[in-house]
Amino acid sequence: MKWPALRMKSQVNKGFGMYETAASMQSRGADIIHLEVGRPSNVTPRHIREAAKSALDKGIVHYGDLQGLGALREALAARYSQERGVNYTANEILITNGVTQAAYAAFMSGLDEGDEVIVLAPFYPQHNSKIRLAGARVVEVPLAMRGGMFRLDADALEDAITSVTRMVVLINPANPIGTVYTKAELEDLASIAKRHDLLVLSDEVYEYITFDESKHISFASLPEMKERTITVNAFTKAYAMDGWRIGYAAAPAHIIADLRRVTMNTTTHPCVFAQEGALVAVTSSQDCVKEMVDEDRRRRDLVVESLNLVPGITCPVPQGTIYAFPDVRGFGVMSDQLALQILESAHVAVESGSFYGRNGQGHLRICFGSEPYDRVSEAMHRLTDYLTSENVAKP
Repeated sequence: MKWPALRMKSQVNKGFGMYETAASMQSRGADIIHLEVGRPSNVTPRHIREAAKSALDKGIVHYGDLQGLGALREALAARYSQERGVNYTANEILITNGVTQAAYAAFMSGLDEGDEVIVLAPFYPQHNSKIRLAGARVVEVPLAMRGGMFRLDADALEDAITSVTRMVVLINPANPIGTVYTKAELEDLASIAKRHDLLVLSDEVYEYITFDESKHISFASLPEMKERTITVNAFTKAYAMDGWRIGYAAAPAHIIADLRRVTMNTTTHPCVFAQEGALVAVTSSQDCVKEMVDEDRRRRDLVVESLNLVPGITCPVPQGTIYAFPDVRGFGVMSDQLALQILESAHVAVESGSFYGRNGQGHLRICFGSEPYDRVSEAMHRLTDYLTSENVAKP
């Protein structure tokens, strides 16, 4: 069948960056260490897996609630009240197939043809492709470099707002840059949102992965922000449940009703027995999360220390997430060229910073959470040996 020339034909996703090239090399026998994919290396904790298996044994295998398991929504609402100071009801939570579907539903229900959406760059590319699928336009607003970290630039954000700006996308803690935004930065964004009557999609999937003195603040907890915020989240990172595809959106009930119109017509409802595992994740001991974050911190420190020993690299210490975003401009090589050289010569897959926007050029994204400690250590040996050799191609 020949497909008609649809409007969306040119609005394709950028794909999966370096992963596809690395996977092709691996299929031919290369020993690739994958530091390009934002996935946790841990297996989902046993008590969560056992809960899902128990649900299967009990026959929890049939159609579920269109909005998601009621007990899970109630548990999430209670968590937000206790931990984040946001008073949601179960009716203000929608269980989805990961953050991906939650964000898709938010864009499809909240945007019209010709609307503009501001994304803070370096950005997470998957959100941008969904915005374009909804018929809206992506407007990149560069983050400012302060103290070696990318930070919110309130003046640049406000200057980018037009009469058709509808929404701002916030990722906090931020992929790919490892920034955890301060209360003052979030208050600046809140003030702008109120002044210009904007929605904010707040992606908080890394909320529990923060380090040192950094503290995650849920955007909806700021005064008057719950009414104009769609929070999207998932069990992917904190509980190593990326393959389970369980996430959620939290927003006022009338917004959730609109999001549900999208999700019920795409997947009807999420997997019922997977939600039973998610319920146990929320309601049982959180020691497993702390243990995994402690391991992430250990790998973070290894990566940052190793990279900062290489002439030509400056790597700030990530405040959160599982990513380092080193500045490699000292090599005088474009980021995508350097990432490819590293893959081909050292068999370590990292992502080019340019994959995350124009101002990501001159950086690499390195996921220190995607492999066990010994493999991350081996990757740093390979990478630093190559980058300190005479073999690095120069322009």
